Order: sequence, then C-alpha cells, then structure tokens
Amino acid sequence: MKKIFFVFAFTTLLWSCKTTSTAIATSDKEEIKVNINLNEIKDDKVLVTVKVPKIHSDEITYHIPKTVPGTYSDDNYGKYIDDLKAFDAKGNLLDVKKSDVNSWSISNAKKLDKITYLVNDTFDTETGKGFGEGEVFSPAGSNIDAGKNIMLNTHCFVGYFTNYMSVPYQVTISHPAALWGATSMIDQDTSTTNDLFVSSRYATLVENPIMYAKPDFTSFKVDDMDIQIAVYSPNGKITAESITPEMKTMMTAQKHFLGKFNATKKYSVLLYLSDMNKQDAKGFGALEHPTATTVVMPEMLGKDKLASELKDVVSHEFFHIVTPLTIHSQEIQNFDYNAPKMSEHLWMYEGVTEYFANLFQVNQGLITEEEFYTRMSDKIEQSKALDDKMSFTTMSANVLVKPYKDQYLNVYQKGALIGMCIDIIIREKSNGERGILDLMQKLSNEYGVSKAFNDDELFAKITELTYPEVGEFLKTYVSGTTPIPYETYFAKVGLTKTMKKTPSNIFIEGKTRFITINRATKEIIVAPNIELNVFYTNLGLKGGDILLAINDKAYSLDNIYDLISESKNWKENEQISVKIKRDGKEQIIKGKTKFPQEEKESLEATDATKSVLKEAWLKK
Repeated sequence: MKKIFFVFAFTTLLWSCKTTSTAIATSDKEEIKVNINLNEIKDDKVLVTVKVPKIHSDEITYHIPKTVPGTYSDDNYGKYIDDLKAFDAKGNLLDVKKSDVNSWSISNAKKLDKITYLVNDTFDTETGKGFGEGEVFSPAGSNIDAGKNIMLNTHCFVGYFTNYMSVPYQVTISHPAALWGATSMIDQDTSTTNDLFVSSRYATLVENPIMYAKPDFTSFKVDDMDIQIAVYSPNGKITAESITPEMKTMMTAQKHFLGKFNATKKYSVLLYLSDMNKQDAKGFGALEHPTATTVVMPEMLGKDKLASELKDVVSHEFFHIVTPLTIHSQEIQNFDYNAPKMSEHLWMYEGVTEYFANLFQVNQGLITEEEFYTRMSDKIEQSKALDDKMSFTTMSANVLVKPYKDQYLNVYQKGALIGMCIDIIIREKSNGERGILDLMQKLSNEYGVSKAFNDDELFAKITELTYPEVGEFLKTYVSGTTPIPYETYFAKVGLTKTMKKTPSNIFIEGKTRFITINRATKEIIVAPNIELNVFYTNLGLKGGDILLAINDKAYSLDNIYDLISESKNWKENEQISVKIKRDGKEQIIKGKTKFPQEEKESLEATDATKSVLKEAWLKK
C-alpha cells in the first residue's frame, strides 16, 4: 500500500496502492454462487448468501481475508462479519465454530448447502488515526449507505473456502433501480435491479471493486482502451463531467509514454468523495487493481484541488499495469490472503511505479524539468528522514512486521529514486537509446501476466537484460545497506546540487500550524499563543483573529482547500486585503504579502556536455 502522510492543518492524507493477482486454470464442474442483497439494508448491514458446490470433507473452513495484496497491513476484514450461519439443503443449521477473527470452521461439511452472514461497513468506524494499525484504509474498505452509496470492495463482502479458491465465482447483486454499479466487470443480467458477475477464481473477483450510487459517470477512449470515470459526491459538489477533461489529458499522456506496453481494454476510476462534516471515510488516497482504481478524497477539496491531487494519485495507480500486473513474483501470483508471504521487490512494484508517475509528466510536457528536479530533491530529503541504511529487499520481505513496516513509506521516496538511478545507468551505457521503461518491456516479454518470477532470481535476470553496472547497483544499494550517492548519478546527466531559497508554506511549518478551525462555526482562525511567521506579522494579524475573507472572497472550513490552492498563486509584495473579526468586531486589513523563506536542496543543469544524455533521459 502506498501510504504517504501529508499532514495539513486539519486532516491526514494517506495514499495507497494495490498489487495484483492473475488468473490460473479453474474447474468447470464446481462453482461458488454468491448473492449480495442491497435492497434490505438494516443498521448499515448487508446480507450475503454463499451457495457451495459439493463438499467432500467432513469439515471445511470459510475465510474472509486478513489482508489483500498491496495493503501491506493486517486489516482483518473478518471483524466486520456478523452472525455467520451454515445450512444443509433442508434448511437445518450446521455447527459453526469461529477459529480466528477471519475464519469459520463448519462441521458435517458434506451436508453443507449454503452459508449466510451480515457485513458491516468500515467507513463508519474510521477515526483517521489507526490506518495500518487495525483500522482499514478507506480505499480498501466498504461503505453501506442505504439508497445512496455502497462502496463494494469485493474482499470485504465475499470470502473463500479452503481449497476452493480456484473455482469460478458467480456473484448476483440485487439492488434498487436508482443505484447503478460502476465496475470494469461485465454485468450479464439485463435487469435494472439485478447484476450478475462471473469471475474465473477468487483472486480475480477480489480485483474487481464495484461502486453503487446514482449514475454519475463519463467514458472516453484512449487508443484502444475504454476509460470510465464514476463519481459519488454526497452533496453534489463534484461531477464526473467536471473532472474528466484533466483525467483524459493525464491518461492519454500515460498511454503515449508507455508506448507498446499492452494494457487492459477497460479501466475504471471509482471516486468516492467523503463528507468531512459527518462520520465518514478519513483515509484519503487510492487502491489499485488491474482494471480499476478506487479513490477516496474529501469532497471539500473542490474541483481544482481535487483534479490536481488526482493527477498524481491516479497516475501512480494506472502505472501498476506495468508492475506488478504484468511483472510480478510468485508471492503475488499465488497470494495467501490469511498468511501472506511478501516479495522482496517493493522497490520495483511501488518505487518504479512512483518514478514513472513523475517521469511521464516531464516526458509528456505536463510539468517542467525544474518541477521534476524539485520532486526528486524532495524525495531525497524525505527518504533521509527514514532509515537510509536498511536493506530494501529485507524491508520489503518483512514489511508486515516492525521495524520494517515503519519504513514502508520509503518505497515511494527511495524506491522511486532507485528507479531513477537505474534509468540513468541504462541511459548512460546505451548512449541514451534505452532506459528503465525498455527494461520493464523486456521483463514483461520474459515473464508477463501468467508467468511469475522467483524473488531470488530477479536481480540476475535484470543484469542479464541490461549491464553489469545495474547488477552492481542493485547488490550494493538495494539488497545492500549502503546509502545511494545521488550526486554521482545526477552528474552523469549534467545536474549538480544547489541550495535555493524558496517561499515556504504560510499555513504550516513542521509541526506548527498557523491556522486552526472552529468546527462548530466552521471559522478559520489564526492560531493563538504561538509565534506567527512573517506572512501574518507583516500584515499585523494576531493570534485569535478570525479570517473571514481574502481579496473579497469569503473562506470557511467548507472551502479551505480553495484558500490553500489559491495562496500558492500569490506573489511576493502583492497587494492583499484580509477581512477579519477581532474581539467581535469586523475590520479589513490591507497590505503586501511577504512569505517566509527556507533553504532547500535543489538540482540545476550545469554541465552542457551532458545535455544530450539529459534530454534522452527526460524526453525520449
């Protein structure tokens, strides 16, 4: 799971990713039939009925996942299951024993005809403080809001029987006609109140989320891929149509960057917007699947800020079609949902994916070279706040347990930088003709969707397909414990490290927040009893001042993210008008903006002799 914490004043943004599982041969003689009833929801609980094929053992166990690929945490989805019962064909109850939080053992299993149980949702239980520590991350969770929205991540609702994971699943979902299910699966029932989905095996079903809501979606084509954008906005502030232009631009650029890489024929983005004024989802980010991404964001972000966030979040998830959807290890292909073994290669699954999510933007002209350098510099700074000497392969293989799980965030920082360094090495050795995307194409030809690699063989294969220098880099800096000398690799493309003074955030500095919120009134307040930065002191603002409007635009909790976004466009020494309430009286303060400055490491192209290689790295 991509879990990056961005703390800004009032909320924690938590980004996530999802790895993939691939199909294996299934039997035509056996089938699990599931019915999910969305018509009769009581106390936010959904009834699920599971009809079983002929069982040949005296006892069998039904499991709800402990974890799912890509979340990198023990979430125990079984704790949201109530009142599981087992029946024979005559409707008689069979003995059921709960063997652990996620498993139920059923006696006299040869007589078993069906089981039933109730599913609670996870969104209502979230505090926003325990993700990865027992609290389910929202894009991997579920919402049950009768008649309005059901976020149906299938692993939350459907489990598997021991030794029956490879049989086909037939899932029938009955629902109100007003609710439409957005998914990349094909509905084989033409009724407006009944959906039928068929999956070749359990792992394939788990990779296909569905979001039921009043229809609000758009669709468009990128080359031969059908893209679907579906939105649930509880207060109607955001529509699918309003964010589609930016999404289309981004996903078109991604497809062009990937070139000849094969991809799915249909891809769905399921966007759930949380109402922060109610008990609702608090884990913001996305969860990737082979043909879909579930995204959870706060509705209060507004269209412009939301579109900006989606550009980075969804682009990361989409690039997972390269790895691990196409290129992955045995641990992913044969994932054990209740006793998982983790792969050593998160540097590739998440790190290279994150690198691509940034590289494609400069490659396709969506950001400037300077913006790309800033992003890479920020990743270096953030990675050094973590354990820079921990073996990346060791951390990856043990990511579910401490102390390694505490270093997971580094897959999006140092992991991306590992991808960058490998890219530069390959560019240098091939005179700019090839890079890491070429390597991933070769790996996909060697392995592909249905052929997994062995963890301990990957480095040798990469070295064989590239250069000895790449193999030495992997040995020293990825499986080894030596920190990466980034200056060495930047020098190869003519970049040197510089220190630059840049305006810092006027609202937050480290753990200090210069504004706070009165949630009862939704008023934005200058934080009292702290030393304010120069933005506030230069204007004569004081702790306790209520910010009512800036440049004649009113602000409150409802549009605080508009304020955050718009403040980034303010220039130094620009005229500004601030309407405040101080000691119960309103007044207008006029002055000029002055921003606090901070020195940050940056990169600058200083060696013109390396410009050809630099251009190949960033633009070819």
